[in-house]
Amino acid sequence: MSGMIKIKGARENNLKNVSLSIPKHKLIVVTGPSGSGKSTLAMDTLQRECQRQYMESMGLVSDNVGKPKVEGIEGLSPSISVGQHQTNRNPRSTIGTASDIYTLMRIVYAKLGQRPCPNCGENVASVIGQAEPAAGLWEDDNGGDDAVSCGACGHSLDRLTMSHFSFNKPEGACESCDGLGHVSTLNMEAVFDSNKSLREGAVSIWFDAWADYNIATLKAAAKHYGIAFDENQRLAQYDSAALDLLYYGVESEAFASRFPDKKAPKTVSQGKYEGVVTGIWRRFKEKGGESGEAALFEQRICDSCEGAKLKKESLLVKVNGLAIHEASYGALGKTLAWLEEMRDGLSDDEEKLVGSLIHDMIVRIRRIIEAGLGYMTLDRQIVTLSGGEAQRLRLASIIGSGLTGVLYILDEPTAGLHPKDTGGLIAVMKQLRDLGNTVLVIEHDEEVMRAADHIIDIGPGAGAFGGNVVGQGTLEELLEQPKSVTGAYFREELEKGAVLSKRREGTGQFLTVREATLRNLKQVTAAFPLGCLVAVTGVSGSGKSTLVFDLLAESGPDKPAPSGCRAITGWEHAGSLIKVDQSPLSRMQRSNIATYTDVYTHLRNWYASFPEAKRRKLTAKHFSFNTAGGRCEGCQGLGVVPIHMHFLPEIEVRCTACKGRRFQDEVLAVTHEGYSISDLLDLSIEESLAVIGDLAKIGDTLKLLCEVGLGYLKWGQSLSTLSGGEGQRIKLAKHLGKGTGKHAVYLLDEPTTGLHPGDVRRLMVLLNKLVDAGNTVIVVEHNIDVVWQCDYVIDIGPEGGAAGGSVMAQGTPEQVAAIEASHTGQFLRDRLR
Repeated sequence: MSGMIKIKGARENNLKNVSLSIPKHKLIVVTGPSGSGKSTLAMDTLQRECQRQYMESMGLVSDNVGKPKVEGIEGLSPSISVGQHQTNRNPRSTIGTASDIYTLMRIVYAKLGQRPCPNCGENVASVIGQAEPAAGLWEDDNGGDDAVSCGACGHSLDRLTMSHFSFNKPEGACESCDGLGHVSTLNMEAVFDSNKSLREGAVSIWFDAWADYNIATLKAAAKHYGIAFDENQRLAQYDSAALDLLYYGVESEAFASRFPDKKAPKTVSQGKYEGVVTGIWRRFKEKGGESGEAALFEQRICDSCEGAKLKKESLLVKVNGLAIHEASYGALGKTLAWLEEMRDGLSDDEEKLVGSLIHDMIVRIRRIIEAGLGYMTLDRQIVTLSGGEAQRLRLASIIGSGLTGVLYILDEPTAGLHPKDTGGLIAVMKQLRDLGNTVLVIEHDEEVMRAADHIIDIGPGAGAFGGNVVGQGTLEELLEQPKSVTGAYFREELEKGAVLSKRREGTGQFLTVREATLRNLKQVTAAFPLGCLVAVTGVSGSGKSTLVFDLLAESGPDKPAPSGCRAITGWEHAGSLIKVDQSPLSRMQRSNIATYTDVYTHLRNWYASFPEAKRRKLTAKHFSFNTAGGRCEGCQGLGVVPIHMHFLPEIEVRCTACKGRRFQDEVLAVTHEGYSISDLLDLSIEESLAVIGDLAKIGDTLKLLCEVGLGYLKWGQSLSTLSGGEGQRIKLAKHLGKGTGKHAVYLLDEPTTGLHPGDVRRLMVLLNKLVDAGNTVIVVEHNIDVVWQCDYVIDIGPEGGAAGGSVMAQGTPEQVAAIEASHTGQFLRDRLR
């Protein structure tokens, strides 16, 4: 038993009484169609039971925390889940701080740093006396002299400490930007229109009742202070006192200084008014720069530190020829070379003092590079990483922990990774396995499957049509198993080989980005043929997203070319632009698939029209879980309530009042074919086709969601739980549902993320339909099968970061395959064979 994890009778979500044995200390891939039950088996069954047993052993389990629906699991190990959901939203967190490499670097700079004497300009070195043990250097040492002297002139300087190199501490942070490297300014013109009155919409963020509320408070404040105020007067006609009141409110220095002898109103009805600008800034700071009004702010590089985040005195300190911000700016490969050069040049005393720290930094950077992140920099904000990048960074950090006997569960670590870098990631996962761990990977990538010791294939379909183990073994063994969905796909691929697709030639017109120099792009000119399916390829960090989403997406028929390129031409032939990227749809728990797609509005109105609803005097409002009336107030319509777990993350448990059904009993009593509105929210999109597929305003949306491979999702599923790929496909379905009727340019960011190869086929049918209807579809993509099926390919490279930014090849997939210097071309050549 010690060599196996044995699951018996798993019935969580769509799993159909699944029993199987999983070999320990192996690299195991769980695969199958999207929504078949892979995550349910790995995350909701294995991971949850591991957590439950851990909490039970610590005496932390409450009656509300139930075990997953499984008869039993034997041979479990402590588990660590490495998912794609980004939890760290702190703008101060960087790759350097998250990996502790920057912390180690701060110690090295405090111990070895050299700086010019402010009096005579000669270099002042740190005093290296008796070597202290490296383990004691993690905290600033307060012993000894607090000053060092210039050897040339005797001038006294403060002794350097770690804090002098921290952008999160007052000793080191730039005072102008508080260590952020940039300053935010509110675009007043985006908030106020001076040619309109308040009643005409002069304040862009005021609507309807909110405008009435603010205007009433303003009138009370004006009356309190005895100043002229007219809600129907243009803002341009307001005097300075009225504008200060409107902008900054009654408690601001700007306004209060005008009435030094007048006490501010105590209540809103008396005129206690916050001010438009003051309120926007408050919400912006409270939300860490992610308020709903964040788009009204403009960011620019801090003039004082020029983006380096630190005080000038700290930026003058150098080690091995570089200041600490310069060591953080370069790609990790460059930083690695600098550290190795430093290590080789250490004196005996320096080696004893910081040798082990430099060795540790080198090892950590190498691991991050092996995980396919060599194009990253230490100063890259964690909040800007994609789900796949954040997961690979954490994976690199985990290897350094040296833990053994652990069950690691990874969720598609190859997301966003070019095939060239997949081998390095596989090596990292095997390294984790060889330490004595079990590595369980939810994955669709063929190369990862071939490297796996064991594959578990879940299927045969999605949602209610999945939930069975349809195959187990190596990929070669799956090919021989008739029930295996994954085996069937690869059998068909082997039989048909590389079918030469007929390439569309397009309209003959091009959308061209000319002489692009943004970020790492090197005078790039790229022409996108209209009326075609175009792939933009290249290794991670090569400049694909910069070209497509930071330049092309920021232009348009009626917009000037963005800064970073000379011009973007051809929009007169292209029509409208529709950008479908992987940015989160919403971080609000209340937003779900039904509300986002507008299906829920129609459902509420539909249920309110039933005779039973009318008899009970229920309106559409009663069928909303976001407003009081018909919802359960115990959970406020969420169906779950949070429980504080002290030292562990907060968890959610089913509401005991409504038993997770969100609504009061009288609302649940209204049904259609036995389904209440709560029951519909618990159905998958595909399952609901039989119930509501014929509704005029809903049926088309249902079919589109199924076409983009999302039929397995439940209507009531929170948008915050979706992966970037799922969110993008929902956006795509919503745009397709609107239908412009005119030529449009669609920009998609890795739309195949999270899709089984079989589901990719369905998505390609949809994208080809779009192009055949006269549109242009441009995809940033790594999936070689998808790239092969495109009409035209633009390959950016050759590598990531500073080593990328050039067009390596442009043309049909066959033409790109002929280019020796193109990494993508190499994999297309293999595809041809």
